[in-house]
Amino acid sequence: MSACSTESLSQEPGNPEVVAEPSASAVTETTKTKDSSLQTLVTGLEHPWGMAWLPDGSMLITERPGRLRLVRNGTLDPRAIAGVPPVLAAGQGGLLDVVVHPRFAQNRWVYLTYAHGTRQGNRTRVMRAELDGMRLRNGRVIFEVTQDKGDTQHFGARLAWLPDGTLLVAIGDGGNPPVSLNGQLIRLQAQNRLSRLGKVARIRDDGTVPQNNPLEKQRDADPTLWTLGHRNIQGLAVDADTGQVWASEHGARGGDELNLLRAGQNYGWPLVTNSREYFGPEISPDRSRPGMVDPKYVWTETFAPSGLAVGRGQVWAGGLISREIHQFAVDAGGGVTLRRRIPIGERVRDVRFGPDRFLYVLTDAPQGRLLRFRAEP
Repeated sequence: MSACSTESLSQEPGNPEVVAEPSASAVTETTKTKDSSLQTLVTGLEHPWGMAWLPDGSMLITERPGRLRLVRNGTLDPRAIAGVPPVLAAGQGGLLDVVVHPRFAQNRWVYLTYAHGTRQGNRTRVMRAELDGMRLRNGRVIFEVTQDKGDTQHFGARLAWLPDGTLLVAIGDGGNPPVSLNGQLIRLQAQNRLSRLGKVARIRDDGTVPQNNPLEKQRDADPTLWTLGHRNIQGLAVDADTGQVWASEHGARGGDELNLLRAGQNYGWPLVTNSREYFGPEISPDRSRPGMVDPKYVWTETFAPSGLAVGRGQVWAGGLISREIHQFAVDAGGGVTLRRRIPIGERVRDVRFGPDRFLYVLTDAPQGRLLRFRAEP
C-alpha cells in the first residue's frame, strides 16, 4: 500500500461558512492503550489537517475541504470561520496547515497553507489574514510556488516558526511518475535550486526574503530556499529548547524519513533514497552521497508520516497508514532511537504539543477526531 493512494477526498466540496451541527463535546470518550490514555475532545471534523492555539486557549483546526474551525472550551463551534480563500479540494489538496503569529495578541495574524488552482494546474500557497471574531479579514497571499503542476499530489504545506520570528514553509516535489514538468519527471525539481518544489522555504512574517537565507545571494537559486531535496514533508516542528528543526517526510514505497534540518543542506531526494517506486523498481541505487544529508531514521515499512511534535529530548511522529504515533528519544549528538509505538487505530494527520504540554492528535477521516494524551518522556 502506498502513502499517496490513501490521500484522496471522496468528493470536492466547496467552502461553506456554516456547516452541519457536529457531534462534539469536551471529553466524549477515553480509550486505554498499553502506553497512553487517549481522550477524545472533539468529533465530527471532516478530514482535519492542521491545528493551532490562540492565546486564550481556543484552537483553530483546518478541514481539508476548505473550512477553518474554532474549538472553544472543548466544544467545536458549528460555524466555520468566514474569509478562507477558495481551495482546490481534490486528491491531496485542500485547506492544509494553520499557524498563528508569535505576537498574535498584538496583530491577530493567522497563516494558512492551501492548494490553489485546478486539477490541471495548481500550486501551494500561503495566506496571511487577521482573525476578527469568526471572520478572516485583509487576507493576502504572501508566498506561493512559482510553477503550476498538473496533478493533485505532494503539496507539502507544513508551517513552523523559527526562534527569530521567520516562517518555514515545507513544499512537496509535485507528484509521482508520470507527473512531469518541462519534459522531465516533476520530482527532479527537488534538486533544481531555481524551483520551490521539493524544498523548505524561509520567509519573514510578511512574505519577504530574509537577507541571511543560505542561498539568498546566489544567482542560480530561489532566494527563499532554506533546504532542498525533499519529496513531501508533512511533519515539521521546531524544538523550543534547542532550536533544532525536525521534519518527517513521505517516501514512495517504504523509505519514509525523519530528518534533522539545517540551513542550506541538501537531503538528497530523488538522487538518494531508501524508497522504491510504487510499481517495484528502485528509484535510485544510492542510499547516501557526499554533500547530501542522511536521515536520522528510516522507516523500512510504509509509515506515511504526517504531523510532528518535539520537546524534552523526544520526537513524536504521526503515521497515516500505520495508524500509530512513534516516540523517539534524541541523544546529545542528534541521533534518535525509537522508544515506543502508540496505537491510535485511525490515520494520524497531525501531532502537536498544546500549551498545557499535552500531546494533541488529529485523525484523518470523514468524521475525524481531536484527541489528547499526556506525553510521557
